Amino acid sequence: MTSVPASNDQPAEAIPAKALGGSLVTEVVRIGLDERTAAHRALPEEAAIAFEINGRSYAVMMGSPVDLADFALGFVLSEQLVHTSSDILELNLRETEHGWLVKLWLEEKCAASVIRRIRLRTAEGSCGLCGLQSLAQVHRPLPRVQKAPSVSDTALFSALASLRKHQPLNAATGGTHAAAFYDRDGHIQLLREDVGRHNALDKLIGALASAGQSPAEGFFLLTSRCSYELVEKTVIAGCSLLVTVSTATSLAVDRAQACGLTLIALARSDAMLEVSSARDE
Repeated sequence: MTSVPASNDQPAEAIPAKALGGSLVTEVVRIGLDERTAAHRALPEEAAIAFEINGRSYAVMMGSPVDLADFALGFVLSEQLVHTSSDILELNLRETEHGWLVKLWLEEKCAASVIRRIRLRTAEGSCGLCGLQSLAQVHRPLPRVQKAPSVSDTALFSALASLRKHQPLNAATGGTHAAAFYDRDGHIQLLREDVGRHNALDKLIGALASAGQSPAEGFFLLTSRCSYELVEKTVIAGCSLLVTVSTATSLAVDRAQACGLTLIALARSDAMLEVSSARDE
């Protein structure tokens, strides 16, 4: 396999599979009804991504090794280890023999949160639940989001219709999730991709923070199902309208309602389901 350089800012149809970061090209055999033919196929790249915070090992996730600076910022924001990007004093990314090492140094005021979270962790992951030691922590208090922005149904369907052309990595490999941020008129502002749905959302949150763009000014559109931890990441980021292509779990709906998050699931070209509502009409 050979690795290919990154390019996440063009429409999917404009990027050949062999020229796209986050993918590896390999030889395959295409099996048809009447024949077998040799071909090449781009596969989504997956790598171990280890986080070290203030000199301490914090977590190891499996993900797409692209947009790692966005991932790092979005991850520590979602983990509530920092409140703003200015709490990060230093960020270093290094590829190693076994994956990627992300090293962050946070302000001293954040150190206690890091140590407390490390002590709670019994497993590593970015799903929001890994490492919690009691069932009560699954229902930890979350802030209420402000009332969701006024977004027309037309804008929602327009956003959904445009999503695919902004997913170059998925177009090349057929195997990645996307998390996108749209404005109130349904125009795309930012999108990030990853083999993991949680990672994709963390990358988007980090990219928005780096750009100084408030998630409250628009809505998130995710290609995945909506489980409770994606609701929590959305609420912590300050976005009050979340749309997902697949279904929402019962706990996701419960958490959305408790936080005042408007949640729309099963977004299809002909219909969507608003399962938690707090929108200005």
